[in-house]
Amino acid sequence: MTQHHPDSLTLMEYSAGNLTEPHALCIRLHLDQCPHCCSRVDTLDSLGAVMMEQQPKVDVSESMFDRILSRIDSFDDNDRELVIRNSVRPSPLHKLLGDDLNSLPWKRQLGDVSVLDISERFPGQQEQVVLQKLAAGGKAPVHTHRGEETTIVLQGAFADQKGVFNQWDFVVLNEQDEHKPVAVGCEDCITLSVLSAPVRLTGTFTRLLNPFIR
Repeated sequence: MTQHHPDSLTLMEYSAGNLTEPHALCIRLHLDQCPHCCSRVDTLDSLGAVMMEQQPKVDVSESMFDRILSRIDSFDDNDRELVIRNSVRPSPLHKLLGDDLNSLPWKRQLGDVSVLDISERFPGQQEQVVLQKLAAGGKAPVHTHRGEETTIVLQGAFADQKGVFNQWDFVVLNEQDEHKPVAVGCEDCITLSVLSAPVRLTGTFTRLLNPFIR
């Protein structure tokens, strides 16, 4: 079961259709495997439909959203699994990337890290959309971010100072976060990331490479 989830505001923005296509893709991939968040979004979708039908329009307070989400949190695991099984949510991952993530045309970046920029598959979007592969047992260079980075784990797992992130876990990092991911387990860790700006290497020697990072 996934342990790291999008926050309530992000789920509300997804339900309202306010996220960019790359960010919505990350949420969708997480929802396909997370009954907890799936049930939350289903409830928000239903609430949104009711609000659209209300005449005159009714303002919904933040406290009401909190009460709705707290009720969803009270579902037990069986309830959540039932929601997932009864939801028709075909994953876009196969259409976008094919069957085998490991066979993609990866490009070695630094040390144990390989990347594949797929930004061109999202025309008109401002964010950079990148697949990153960290070799099993490998370490990524210590870095921070010039903007916001949204990441979902597609394969394997990695660990940093925030904990362990397994397949389908979701994480958002920004300028205040400095981390050095380490791939854990016996397989390569592959992630999909949406970046508003390039990362910034902070290691003693790797920081010299910052001018060459897109």
